[in-house]
Amino acid sequence: MHNHGPHMSGKAKNFRSSIKKLFTYDSKLFRLMIVAWISAAISSILTLIGPDKLKEITNTITAGILTGVDVEAVSRIGFLLLFIYGVGAILNYVEGYVMAHVTTTYTKTLRSAVSSKINRLPLSYFDKTTVGDTLSRMTNDIDTIGHTMNESFSTLVVAVTMFIGSLFMMFKTSPLMAITAIVSTILGFVLMMIILARSQKYFTKVQEELGAINGHIEEVYSGHNVIKAYNGDEEVKKKFEEINDRLFENGRKSQFFSGLMHPIMSFIGNFGYVAVCIVGAVLTMNGDISFGVIVAFMLYIRFFTQPLTQFAQAMAQLQSTAAASERVFEFLEARELTDETDKRKYLEKDAVKGAIEFKNVKFGYDEDKVIIKDFSAKISPGEKIAIVGPTGAGKTTIVNLLMKFYEINSGDILIDGVSIGDLTRENVHDLFVMVLQDTWLFDGTIRENIRYNDESVTDEMIEDACKKIGLDHFIKTLPNGYDTVIGDADSLSQGQKQLITIARSMVDDSPFLILDEATSSVDTRTEVLVQKAMDKLTKNRTSFIIAHRLSTIRNADLILVMKDGNIVEQGDHDALIKKDGFYAELYNSQFQEMEEEGD
Repeated sequence: MHNHGPHMSGKAKNFRSSIKKLFTYDSKLFRLMIVAWISAAISSILTLIGPDKLKEITNTITAGILTGVDVEAVSRIGFLLLFIYGVGAILNYVEGYVMAHVTTTYTKTLRSAVSSKINRLPLSYFDKTTVGDTLSRMTNDIDTIGHTMNESFSTLVVAVTMFIGSLFMMFKTSPLMAITAIVSTILGFVLMMIILARSQKYFTKVQEELGAINGHIEEVYSGHNVIKAYNGDEEVKKKFEEINDRLFENGRKSQFFSGLMHPIMSFIGNFGYVAVCIVGAVLTMNGDISFGVIVAFMLYIRFFTQPLTQFAQAMAQLQSTAAASERVFEFLEARELTDETDKRKYLEKDAVKGAIEFKNVKFGYDEDKVIIKDFSAKISPGEKIAIVGPTGAGKTTIVNLLMKFYEINSGDILIDGVSIGDLTRENVHDLFVMVLQDTWLFDGTIRENIRYNDESVTDEMIEDACKKIGLDHFIKTLPNGYDTVIGDADSLSQGQKQLITIARSMVDDSPFLILDEATSSVDTRTEVLVQKAMDKLTKNRTSFIIAHRLSTIRNADLILVMKDGNIVEQGDHDALIKKDGFYAELYNSQFQEMEEEGD
């Protein structure tokens, strides 16, 4: 019991904090929401005036049964009611129109903010978060926020106005009957608060499990071929069922508690009707109140109990929204890449000579686990540098640091004597062109994929690059040649996709080139073509080549041999073989494997 209190307090604090962030995120839209809420509140107040006027009509007609009905008075009150309800309808329209505008604008703003935020997040965030979970925040969670803003917030304003207004009008009309109505609804209000307190955790878990199941589905879809190849269907299905069962269980409980609201409040409302009728009948027989008061109270009791039902439903939706809001703003408040607006140094692509120096670089993805311990190396302009070593030695990490995808813990990396710490990421990225092991193509034509983000590339340059790597013939066999629309999920082989990305790098005139297992997805014959193209591609460029096939980097000017985050050997191929060290061991083991495969 001792621990339960603080836990619930923390949940309540998170709920208030999440809702507060929704209101304060865009002050202009919040002011528009206030206009809509004022319109809804005034409309509710006008609605509350109605029963009082109906009481006057009823009393006038009742009194006129014996002496004659005052038709003029009845007509005057009737026209006043029409005017009141007409103005109320107009205000409701204003409220609906404004809230529709606010909701769509707000969700658009949130999606834009999430989209912009993605570009400012470090790679370390995506190392810890699945793609599906991020997509769920951008779709499911923002949709939940939009739905609630359009309905629940206005409903809450109307409910509070009606509740307070009807309470005031009831005491104004008959204090005794007002107390009767209030006592009959206290039970429902207490039950509602108990249910709300117990159900919040389930709404939070529903949003979390939605993110988890989306992440799992995205992972399964992207790796469908691997799952089939390794007969992993049952394991994938089992994991899906586990997440789906948790989502079902939390969804069932949250909807069960939410569903309790309406029947409980309906029962309390009906009980209130009965109590008001009985007490009203006794008071009328004693001559304490008129028949019109009972008619008015029949409406007031509805106006009094209905807000409680609306409040319960709105609070149930707000719980889902609070959970969704917490996930969205957690993403928007995630730690970003360091601000670089103060960096003034800039290296022109055409003026860069191509010298790079690593000085005592130290880095770890986790502060407690250092991967690159003390890395130093000097690379002269135009050299072809090969980085080799076993898996996990830190080869790709070196490239990530060079590209400023990650910030180094200590030491420095210099480009033409200028520290990359003094250059913006955009400037550094502009100096490099990369060909990775994992290919990426977007929906568009082959021409657009090769020209990607560089309008200065001409059609002649594109076709020339494709001819050099032997891709031109294949492209011309396609229905529309270079204008054939493709995508990452298109029915191209992995090798063909890789050749397109290589062609993309060939039309780029950046002074530095990074090849990360660029030929790993192509066959032996294509590899020969690509290797020749690479020789042309690397000409007059400082190139970094990461390769497991050591036969592909024999002509490198400098080979950096890495082991456990450090350079253990460096030199050209012949010198390293003569040294008969770790590189020779790696090379000979691969050569031996090739011989065994040949046998």
